[in-house]
Amino acid sequence: MTVTDETTEAALQERFDATLADGRKIEPRDWMPEPYRQTMIRQIAQHAHSEVIGQQPEGNWITRAPTLARKAVLVAKVQDEAGHGLYLYSACETLGISRDELNRRLHEGRQKYSSIFNYPTLTWADVGAIGWLVDGAAITNQVMLTRTSYGPYARAMIRICKEESFHQRQGFEIMHTLATGTDEQRAMAQDALDRWWWPSISMFGPPDAESVHTEQSVAWGIKLETNDQLRQKFVDQTVPQADYLGLRIPDPDLRWNEERGHYDFGAIDWDDFWKVVRGDGPCNRERLEHKRATWEAGAWVREAALAHAAKKSGRDTTTEEAR
Repeated sequence: MTVTDETTEAALQERFDATLADGRKIEPRDWMPEPYRQTMIRQIAQHAHSEVIGQQPEGNWITRAPTLARKAVLVAKVQDEAGHGLYLYSACETLGISRDELNRRLHEGRQKYSSIFNYPTLTWADVGAIGWLVDGAAITNQVMLTRTSYGPYARAMIRICKEESFHQRQGFEIMHTLATGTDEQRAMAQDALDRWWWPSISMFGPPDAESVHTEQSVAWGIKLETNDQLRQKFVDQTVPQADYLGLRIPDPDLRWNEERGHYDFGAIDWDDFWKVVRGDGPCNRERLEHKRATWEAGAWVREAALAHAAKKSGRDTTTEEAR
């Protein structure tokens, strides 16, 4: 939208603020402050990158799933994650940035993906723990995003959340099967919970007092709840699930606080969190290198698709003219 004498930037800002105050969505053709646009690009891109990179830890188990049915479900889940990435890249492109540029920024280390995917999947139980805990934490955050202030992002999240709910149930079902199986299987489930619990509750980001983006994101309606509020919600809903499974949350400080009506839990090792975020986790280099290699290997597919689209478009134009 062009700023004219009659429509000053101050008036546009006022209209933007009024749209947010009324609970309405910001749409791609609406004027928006540049910091809002850049924040949305950063958040949606990180989400899209996470969906794509997130295929790697579980894709590692497709050929080793214990039954054909497990393999089929896991293939479907990994395929869903690819689709989620496509929805989100499309939403991000409405902000005026190309998908190629988003991938370039990721490959060059200028954009990030969720640090949770930089941990290895050592056993089949890890696939269950990812579905139950990681996808469970993602749903806790993403349900809120179905009401976020940017329209294309909110609408993409509606379908994503529906599919993620199946992923979470798949993971819980795997953990239930293992937890009610042999002693060895039960030990495998407990080991996976021990390793994935703390990274999962770290997924919501640093404490509110230390979060760089939370306050402004809440003011813009991008986030409707803070990092700490979402983390508490996830802990409260997950602890009873662990009790049902007969598994132990690896936190000696975990206990129900009757006065607060919430679970108290121990201190998160934020040094480890930031170490992984900064690129020094168990699988950071492996994950990004695999993504770069796959992008380069798939260049011919993208080129062929573009050539086919151009050819089809030309043929359709010719047909229209003949009519």
